Amino acid sequence: MAGLLAARSPRSAWLKAWLVCGTLDILFATIMTLIAHKDVSAMLRGVAMGPFGDGAKDWGMVGSLLGLATHFTLMAAMVSVYFMLARHTALGKLPWLVAGALYGVALWLVMYGIVLPARFSAPFPDPDHAKAFLWFLPHVVCVGWPLAYIARARPARFGN
Repeated sequence: MAGLLAARSPRSAWLKAWLVCGTLDILFATIMTLIAHKDVSAMLRGVAMGPFGDGAKDWGMVGSLLGLATHFTLMAAMVSVYFMLARHTALGKLPWLVAGALYGVALWLVMYGIVLPARFSAPFPDPDHAKAFLWFLPHVVCVGWPLAYIARARPARFGN
């Protein structure tokens, strides 16, 4: 697996991190949606509602595709911020497990403590502790750790 995730340049490390983390995260959301016996297309339209408004829930396949595009756009920002922090702060000097866990916690706090309450009036912290943990988990396991692992060898500079 290490060879599969090895990156030769900062740009390829960024691309791998974006694709791996984006895929793992949306796969987690899809599995959780299916376990709850809910519609994956509706979940994706819910993601699209963030930037495109409440009407996106009625946009069918277009709304679902916009939700997927929104997800990967947000992941691009998350990966870019990590690479910048790894380059310019002590985060890049920490062991990847620690750096990834810290970044995953930070992502969760931003998403569930700021973004979702501001856009959807979601309570923070979620009063359902089991649900809160289930949605905290992928920020570390599916995003933070893989991102830090992939970026660990090349935090120096993006774009060279």
